Amino acid sequence: MAGHATTPQEGLRVDHHFENADQQYQSAKLGMWVFLATEILFFGGLFVAYSVYRANHPEVFVFGHHFLDKNLGALNTVILICSSLTAAWAVRAAQLKQIRILKLMLSLTLLCAFGFLGVKGVEYHTKWKHGLLWAGSYHPHLDHDEPTTEIISDQDLLVGGTEVEAEVVSEEQGVGDAELVESQVASEGGVAGASTESSPDRSNIAPAAEGPAGLAPPGGGAETGHEINIEPANAQIYFSIYFLMTGLHGIHVIGGIGAFLWLLVCTRRGDFDSGHFTRVDMVALYWHLVDLIWIYLFLLLYLVD
Repeated sequence: MAGHATTPQEGLRVDHHFENADQQYQSAKLGMWVFLATEILFFGGLFVAYSVYRANHPEVFVFGHHFLDKNLGALNTVILICSSLTAAWAVRAAQLKQIRILKLMLSLTLLCAFGFLGVKGVEYHTKWKHGLLWAGSYHPHLDHDEPTTEIISDQDLLVGGTEVEAEVVSEEQGVGDAELVESQVASEGGVAGASTESSPDRSNIAPAAEGPAGLAPPGGGAETGHEINIEPANAQIYFSIYFLMTGLHGIHVIGGIGAFLWLLVCTRRGDFDSGHFTRVDMVALYWHLVDLIWIYLFLLLYLVD
């Protein structure tokens, strides 16, 4: 077993510009690491762009990440981590000439890669359906079958002793209905104001001034209602970065699928029967980088603080 690791190219044809098989293997590995360095520089520029926009427009990222499905993102993360395991197992199987296990591991890695693209396709479809796209294509909207009336807060507003539940008036409601509701609230407020002014027991001391905006609410800072995210200006910046980074990563996943399919063909052809595993090792190195990049994308895009 140790002999396969130290002399990995037994039975492999050595090209004329290499002294031996081991030198050929080391050269191939150096070339792959140089290629991976260029990939790191490529994605590094995108991460720098992300950092600049995140620093200058933090509200855009806080707003945008609420439209991503963290469960699907976490599922894709688990899928790629499992695919890294099967890719590494495939390298070891090639070293030990375990061809059946090699075929199985390559097939499982391909299955994970297709599963990743399938989950990502579901996410993209949802964004496309709701108009959460990049740059000028950003036109958010709701489905026609979704209710347009929503509760603003779980805490009822107290107007003159009467609890009035604030709701967003649906677009389907008539303008007259909205005016009627406003007049009712105004009349109740007026009656309550009159009764308050006429009450002799009411203190004339002005209430204490409210604290600066941003302080914790009274009552220990407990949240009494749903968090309302108001769309900031340039919200499309987040989705442009999202589609750019995840789209380029998806292209690399497709490239990895092609590489693993090629390895599977080579395995069926008997190229790895002699213990040669250079090609499997190089493709696995590439795949590990693809998986690592996705982990950073998941943390930066889906888990915005």
